Parts: sequence; C-alpha cells; structure tokens
Amino acid sequence: MNIQVLPEHKLSSVAPLKQCNVEKKEVELILVKDQNGVQYTSSSIIPTPSPHAGPPGSSEEERETWGKKIDFLLSVIGFAVDLANVWRFPYLCYKNGGGAFLIPYILFLVIAGMPLFYMELALGQYNREGAATVWKICPVFKGVGYTVILIALYVGFYYNVIIAWSLHYLFSSMTSELPWLNCGNSWNSVNCTNPKFINGSFLGNGTPYSKNKITAAAEYYERGVLHLHESKGIQDLGLPRWELTLCLVVVVFILYFSLWKGVKSSGKVVYITATMPYVVLFVLLIRGITLPGAMDGIRAYLHIDFKQLNNPKVWIDAATQIFYSLGAGFGVLIAFASYNKFDNNCYRDALLTSTVNCVTSFFSGFAIFSVLGYMAYKHGVKIEDVATEGAGLVFIIYPEAISTLPGSTFWAIVFFIMLLTLGIDSSMGGMEAVITGLTDDFKILKRNRKLFTFATAFGTFLVALLCITNGGIYVLTLLDNYAAGTSILFGVLIEAIGVSWFYGVDRFSEDIERMMGFKPGLYWRLCWKFVSPAFLLFVVIASIVTSTGLKYDDYVFPQWSNVVGWGVAMSSMMFVPCYAVYKFFSMPGTFKERIAYCITPEHEHHLVAEGNVRQFKLKHWLAI
Repeated sequence: MNIQVLPEHKLSSVAPLKQCNVEKKEVELILVKDQNGVQYTSSSIIPTPSPHAGPPGSSEEERETWGKKIDFLLSVIGFAVDLANVWRFPYLCYKNGGGAFLIPYILFLVIAGMPLFYMELALGQYNREGAATVWKICPVFKGVGYTVILIALYVGFYYNVIIAWSLHYLFSSMTSELPWLNCGNSWNSVNCTNPKFINGSFLGNGTPYSKNKITAAAEYYERGVLHLHESKGIQDLGLPRWELTLCLVVVVFILYFSLWKGVKSSGKVVYITATMPYVVLFVLLIRGITLPGAMDGIRAYLHIDFKQLNNPKVWIDAATQIFYSLGAGFGVLIAFASYNKFDNNCYRDALLTSTVNCVTSFFSGFAIFSVLGYMAYKHGVKIEDVATEGAGLVFIIYPEAISTLPGSTFWAIVFFIMLLTLGIDSSMGGMEAVITGLTDDFKILKRNRKLFTFATAFGTFLVALLCITNGGIYVLTLLDNYAAGTSILFGVLIEAIGVSWFYGVDRFSEDIERMMGFKPGLYWRLCWKFVSPAFLLFVVIASIVTSTGLKYDDYVFPQWSNVVGWGVAMSSMMFVPCYAVYKFFSMPGTFKERIAYCITPEHEHHLVAEGNVRQFKLKHWLAI
C-alpha cells in the first residue's frame, strides 16, 4: 500500500545512518511497523535527524564544532602537557623513590585522574556549554563554574609571564656566544664565578650546585632578566622591565590571534604548539644520552627505593601532581568538549589524552636527567647537587648545560622554542575556558566574541605587568601558591559532588549512553560516586595541612602577603556559597520547593510543581 507522507516526515525504506545510537533504535522500531503494513509519521516516533542533537532542554542555536577530530585531541593534549611535565614531574620522581614513585602516581591516575578527566569531557560534550552554564543540570552549583573561570583567569596573570621569560631567552639565544656562559657582563656582580672553576671542593660549604646564586647562568636569570637585586622584597616592586614588557606583548598578541575566531583558529595553532615539544624532547634526548655522565643521570632518575613509599609526603606529591598535570577543574576540558559533535566518543578521548600526558611526563625525565648527569660529571658533584625543579631547572641549570655544548646557540634556540610551545597552548586553554564560560552565560559577549577576547587578553596583560617588575618574581610566587592551590582543589571537589551525588551517577551515565550508545562500566560509576570525591577531599586536606608561609629561596614573605594570598584564594571559592544563597532566594515557592528548584535540572522544573522531585527520594541517593 502506497502511503503519502508529509514532507517534514519523509521516510525511506532504509533507516537514516547519520544519527546517534538512541535515534537509531527509534528508526528500527519504525521499520518493524512498516513491515507489518503500518507506517507512522508522528514526530514522537520519527525524530528529526541531526548529527548535532543535544540534551533535553538544550538551545536550538547551532554550536560551533571543531574542524576535525584531531584539532580537539591536540588542543586537549596541548593544554594538559605543559611546563610542569618538564620541570616538576622528573624531579618529583627522582626525589620520591624513582621508579617506586610510579606506583602511587599510576594508582592515582587510574582511580581519580582518568575518571575526573572523563567526567569533565562527558559533561561538556553532552550539555554543550561552558563551565558556568553547564550547571543547568543542578542550578545551585553554578557558582563553582564561576569559581573555576576566575581561577583560570588568575592563572593567566602569571603563566603568561613565564612564557614571556621563555621568549626573552629565545631572543637572547640568537648570538654566537650565549649571554649566560661567562661573567663580565653589565648585570654580573663582583662575586660572579665562571662555572669552569666550580667543583665539589668549591662547594664545600654544603650549598648544592643547583642553589648556587653566583654562577653566570644564575646571575643572568636573577640579575639580567628579572633584576631581582634591585628589589628589597614584595613591598618594593619598581616599574615593569621594558624588555619583558615587549615579550609579554608578543605573547598576548599570539594568544589573541589564536583565540579570536574560536576553535576554528585555535584548532589550527595546536598543530604546531602541541606537536613541537615532542619533536624537541626527542632531539634533546638523543643529544643528551651521548654526553658523558648521562647514564648516571638516567640511573639516578630510575633508581627504585620502595622505602620512600612509607613516607606520606610521597603519596601527597603523587596525588597533587596527577591532579595538576591532567588539568581537571580549570573549566578547560568542559569548554573544549562542548565544541565536539554530540556523538563523539569522549571515553576513548579521555583514556588516550590522559595516558599521553602521563607518558610525556615520564619520557621528559630522560631528556632532563641525561643532561643533569652531564652537569654532575662536569663539576664533579653528585646528581642530587644539580637536580632541581621549576624555573631553576629550565632557566638556570639546563641553559647552563646547553651553553657548554658544541653548537650551543642551536640547542638553546631549540630548547626555548619547546618551552614557548609548551606554555602557549596551555595558556590558550585557560583563556578559552574563560571566554567560552562567560560567552555561553552572557549572550552579548557571544555576539562580540572578538572584542571580549581582546578585553580578556588585554586585562591579563595589565595585571601581568606586576610580575615583570624588579620584584615581580615575588608577586608571581604569591599567585602561583594561592591563585590555583587549595581553591582549584575545592572547586573540583564541589564539581564532583554536584555531578555524582546531586545530579546522579545513574542519570549522568544515561546521558553518556545517549551520546555514545553505551553506559560507563561499574568501575567508572563507583569512581565518580565514591573514589574521586574521597581522593579530592584527601588532596584538599593535605594541601591545607602542608601549606606553610611563602618563601622564595632565602627571602621570607611578610605576614600580610600571606593574608593577601588567602584573599585571592577565597575570592574565587566564595562564589560557591554566595551563588547558592542567591539562587535559593531567587526561586519561588516554599522552603522545600526552593530547595527542589535549586537541585533539579532546569528542563525538569515542571516536575517540581507536580511534586515529583527525584532528589527527595532515597532511590536517587543510592543509585549507582
């Protein structure tokens, strides 16, 4: 029998293929009906095909998507793989028992790191919103979205400065003789000592080589670049240095033109910034292992000391490193995933990108410690005397080692290009989290994205000027300790509780099934509901208990600077309780109804009026 069908409900004898799995099931039902001689044209039976279908209650507005899947993967890898992978993990591994440190590190990766990573990607992809508006799933938690957006902005204030240092070093490397090779320059002190004359006997006073402040490389960093000797402390900053200001301007321009057109432009920049560090690390490793003493350095990096596992500090270091290394909680993963196609397999993406990040950390240790072994050999000292972390490693020790090699200019340029690319895509991720988070919330900003991107970039530039003054390193140290310390851990703890307990692991799993056609296994659901919140609570407590007053080398910060630091931390955390109170009082109805509206997804608010509140039933809280 030939049945006439309305144009908007055209059917074919073959099921459409461009649909997510849930819609495929509905199409199969129609085919069965058709075989029995009946064909329905109701839109409830035949959903309109859309490769970008969204969740219930989502806006009809078409959302921008990544040009290619590889753009998304490289952006996530580029954000997660940052300077800490090179300057922190190798030293932590060496200090905390070498190969034995990998036990708590991999354990925390599997039970907490990957589940949180997966959760954020799925949350952003399903709801197709930034870090603030994604909380339409549980409106009372929207404050945590503002918390992580503000933290991402704070990090941009000082992270861009480290990239500017790298750019300064890159420009300084373009000479026949590297400026940190010898003393006798305008910035050197009378105490400056040529590294050739420094050996084990010279360091007999017990100061490790890595903490020696009178080498040519150390003086170039502290006196030639930072001009730290011209400041008496955080209360005596001085004016911004013009050389670093120019470098910072270049960095901000790169960020702006990478982000102004959204993921269509940033997705292409990461082809260079995310892949270049791997090429350079490999080249540096090949060069490093050919140096005398390199194998001693690698043996020191890999030595296994299981006794260190009895030390609680080792477990705390592993937990915090996994958390900060993967970059969960800054709103970046949510923002990036929100531009995916609705049926993208974010489960596979989470496993792939988090594994690549951790393998990169381990691999970079070989490139770092082969050169540290060479430094120890050259100066006749132990590995522990040259091993260090942070800026001291990448701006003093490593450049000094490079300066003694044949073709030192080439190796210096290559190394600082790596630092530059490591930093740029991580900074791009942080700024994208701010831009996506706020443009999704305020439509006027979305309509003027280019202008808002410029305002954000310019705003971070103005605040960053404080970090490139004579005493700027003190401001940077304060921000580094407080802006994204306990506050980001607190933010992700609240986020995990909001998704797993208030929204519900079972409902979140159904959302993932809507996207990909399969539910997360019991392991992931247990991690989301119990293990990840417990892990985050442990790290938050450890962060508070182990926090001490601010120090930079021998300089102890005044007490008021710690108060300012906690003020910065609290300024972002306060959004959580403040927004919750605001939301409660802005809702209509009785006390109970207000609570219900606050914790019920926005597209289900009609159920509150009917008295059908899922969170008021024990079944909701027990579900896994």
